[in-house]
Amino acid sequence: MKNLKSLSKKFLFISLILSTSFKSHSSDKPIDIWKVNEEKNNQNSEKTLSIDGENNPLKEISIYKKESSDETLSIFQDTSLNSKMTKIIGLYDPNDYDLDINMWSNSDGDQLKDLFGRIAKLDLSEDASELMNISVLINAHYPKKNISEKEFLKLKSDWLIKNSNFDLIEEYLNKNKILNDSPKLSRHFIDYYLSEFNLEKACDIFLENSKPITDEYLSKLNIYCLIKEGKTEEALLILDLKRELGFKDKYFEKKIEYLIGYTSQIDDSISEKSIFDFHLAHKTNPKFKFEPDEKTSKIIWKYLSSANLLSSFAEIEITELDKISNIEMAVHNKNYSENELFKIYMRFQFSINQLLNAKESHKSLNSIEARALLYQKILLESEMIEKLRLLKILKELFEKDNLNAAFDKELKKFLKKMDPTEIPDNLTSFYYTNIKIDNNSPKEIKYNNDILYQSKLINYFNGDYAKSKIEKDVNNFLKKIKKNKKYYFSKKDVIFLESLKADGIKISEKFNDLYVVNENEIPTDIQIMINNNESGAALLRIVEVIGQDRLERMDEDTIYFIISALNQLNIDSIRNKILFKVLPLKV
Repeated sequence: MKNLKSLSKKFLFISLILSTSFKSHSSDKPIDIWKVNEEKNNQNSEKTLSIDGENNPLKEISIYKKESSDETLSIFQDTSLNSKMTKIIGLYDPNDYDLDINMWSNSDGDQLKDLFGRIAKLDLSEDASELMNISVLINAHYPKKNISEKEFLKLKSDWLIKNSNFDLIEEYLNKNKILNDSPKLSRHFIDYYLSEFNLEKACDIFLENSKPITDEYLSKLNIYCLIKEGKTEEALLILDLKRELGFKDKYFEKKIEYLIGYTSQIDDSISEKSIFDFHLAHKTNPKFKFEPDEKTSKIIWKYLSSANLLSSFAEIEITELDKISNIEMAVHNKNYSENELFKIYMRFQFSINQLLNAKESHKSLNSIEARALLYQKILLESEMIEKLRLLKILKELFEKDNLNAAFDKELKKFLKKMDPTEIPDNLTSFYYTNIKIDNNSPKEIKYNNDILYQSKLINYFNGDYAKSKIEKDVNNFLKKIKKNKKYYFSKKDVIFLESLKADGIKISEKFNDLYVVNENEIPTDIQIMINNNESGAALLRIVEVIGQDRLERMDEDTIYFIISALNQLNIDSIRNKILFKVLPLKV
C-alpha cells in the first residue's frame, strides 16, 4: 500500500487524530455531564433524568417500565473532594425505580460475582430479564469491596451479551460512549448485524465514538466502515498510524488494497476466523462462492443466509446427503428456511408401495430419506388422525438426530389446520406440546368485589387512589369480611394489606385477628442484604428466585416474600408493577 510522502506529514496528521480522539464518524457535540456531589447523594437530594419515554407503566408487555417524559443522561461523574472523577455507567435514573445511587456500595464483590455467575446459568423468563436489566443498568456507584470497576463493568457486559437485546445494547453503548471500555460487548453487537448482512447498522456504532479505538478488531472495522462511507483518506491515515505502531495483518491489508483500488488483483482467500474476515472475503471477490459444511460456524451460516448466498442449495442433488445433512442442521439453528428444506424433501422419488406403507418402509431408509418419505406421505394423507400419527413419527425422527427445531414452523402449520376437539387422547400431549398456543396476549382485568385482592381497591397500586380514600375503603371492606364467617383470607389478601401498611396506609387494629404474618418467610441471605442496605444484590437474588418462571404462575408464598423484601427496601415502583401483575383476575 502507498505510504504517506513524508514522516513529518504523517506526524502532523497523527497529532490531528489524537487531538480529535478518532472522531471518525462523529458529528455530535460532547455529552452533557451531570456532576454528582457525594454529600448531596447521601441526602437523597439529587434529581436525575429518565431515558424511558413510555407513558404506560402498566403495559402488559413490560411490567417494570417507569413513566417519564424527561431526557436521560447516561453518564454521571462523582466530583466529591475525596474522590477522583469517576464515570457511572448505566441507562436508568435510580429515582425512577425508587432505587439509590449507592445501591451497590455496601456489597461484596465476591458475592456479586457469584450471584451474576449463578444467574448466567439460568434461562430467565421475560419478567426476570426485565428486572435484571433494571438492576444492571441503573446509574449507580460501583461496589468497592473485592471488585474493580473494570470487573463490575464486565459483569454488566456479560449479562447484556447473554440477554442479547440488541436495541438495549446499542442504547447502552451509545449513551455511555464505552466502545473501548466494553470491546467484547461492542464486537458482539457489530458481529450480530454483520451476520444479518446489515452493514449500515454495524457501522453506526462508530458514529457515537469520540475516543481512539484501542481494540484491534474494532479498529479494523472502523477503518472498513470509513472506506464504505467514502472517507478513504481518513481511513488510510488511521491505518498508516497503526502500522507505525506495529500493526500487521496481511489478510486485512490485501482486502483493503482491493477495496480502495490500489490493486485490481483479487485475493480469493477466505478466512472464517471472524465474521468480519468472512465478510471482507465476500465483498472483495465478485465471484465469491462458499460451500458451508458441518464445521461452519452458526454465525457464518446466518451470514450466508442473510446475504442470499445459499441459493445454490436449491440446486443440490438429492444424492448429496452430506450437504442435505448440513442444511438440516442449518434449519435447526434457524439459519436456513424450513420451507427450502422441505422443498428438497419433495424432490426425493419413492415407489407407490413405499408411500402407501410409509410407517414401515421408512425404517429401512437412512434418516434423511426416511424424513423425506414421511413428509411426502403426510402431504398425501387426507385422514386427520392418521396424518397426526405420521407427524408425530416425523417429529421423533428429527429429535432422534438432535434436529428438533428443524421441524417447528411446518409442524405448526399442519396442527393449526386440525380441530383440537377431534384429537384422540393418546395424541393430545403431542398436539398441545407442539402447537404452543400463545397465552401471552394482553388480557382484560376483571374485578371481583367479593374478594379483597381482586377488588377495585387494587387500583391503588396504579396510582388511582388518594391515601385518605383507600384507608376508608379498605377498612370498610375489612369490616364486611369480619362479619362474613365464610370468607377465606388468602395469602394474596395478606400481600395486598401488608403492602398498603408499608406505604403508611392505616388499617384499624380491630382487624389484626383476620390474618397472621410470618416474619421469617424471607430467605436469610436476602434479609441480611436488606439489613445491610444492599438493594442491588437483593434484586439480583430476587431475579434468581424468579428464574425461568412467569410471575403470575409463581406460588403465593414466593410472591409473598418477594413483595415483603421490596416493601422493606422501599422499592415501591417495581413492587407495584409486580402486584398489578399477580393480584388482578385477568380474562
